[in-house]
Amino acid sequence: MDLYQLFKTRTPIIGVVHLLPLPTSPRWGGSLKAVIDRAEQEATALASGGVNGIIVENFFDAPFTKNQVDPAVVSAMTVVVQRIQNMVTLPIGINVLRNDAKSAMAIASCVRAQFIRVNVLTGVMATDQGLIEGEAHQLLRYRRELGSDVKIFADVLVKHARPLSSPNLTVAVQDTIERGLADAVILSGWATGSPPNQEDLELATQAAAGTPVFVGSGASWENVATLLQAADGVIVSSSLKRHGRREQTIDPIRVSQFVEAAHRSWNNRGDRKSISSVSLKS
Repeated sequence: MDLYQLFKTRTPIIGVVHLLPLPTSPRWGGSLKAVIDRAEQEATALASGGVNGIIVENFFDAPFTKNQVDPAVVSAMTVVVQRIQNMVTLPIGINVLRNDAKSAMAIASCVRAQFIRVNVLTGVMATDQGLIEGEAHQLLRYRRELGSDVKIFADVLVKHARPLSSPNLTVAVQDTIERGLADAVILSGWATGSPPNQEDLELATQAAAGTPVFVGSGASWENVATLLQAADGVIVSSSLKRHGRREQTIDPIRVSQFVEAAHRSWNNRGDRKSISSVSLKS
């Protein structure tokens, strides 16, 4: 996958819009307008701050269903993503938690989003939702049925989970790419807000052999320069929120601070590939 073609930079920063609870979730507040308003606000803050892409996910629907979400969640996310697309022109990704990759692919294909995130594409992980099995065979066939070119960003040994066995990280990365046909892989720490080990990042990048490797959690303005020494890009949310608290809204100042820190790291290495321009629709 050509990151520059998709994100207009070879080292993309992808911000995450955590949606307020959606219909049928335990904490659903009854107003889709409130969900949309906050999502629009956060997407605009991310775009204004200089990120290169956005992932929309039903983060506050916890506790999550293991696989298939309710159709109301799919409907609501589709509406929200379309509203965000009316506000910004950045590439959009979709993550339907906990692991409803098929719904994510359906939404992305219908609204012409560019990529999805899949927590478990291959293998079996023990999670707080129970055992989650990767269904790469179904997802890849479904993408083909839809005639879609939506890219698949797949977690390797995803956070908030443990593998049933103890696979070698190198093998896990290679299986996700070669047997799961992921377009990019994501490496996270053990939980939301915790970064991956730098040595693991280097191992994953080596094993990926040219397939993009993203940091999936724990990136901050303090550590992003170090993380990007080994990774091709970063997915970030918690550290961009007010006071660094995940339940708060995106803070435009923190976004700019994070992007500037990443840009400085590229300049210090003398290999900054591009300068992202703000992508907002008037």
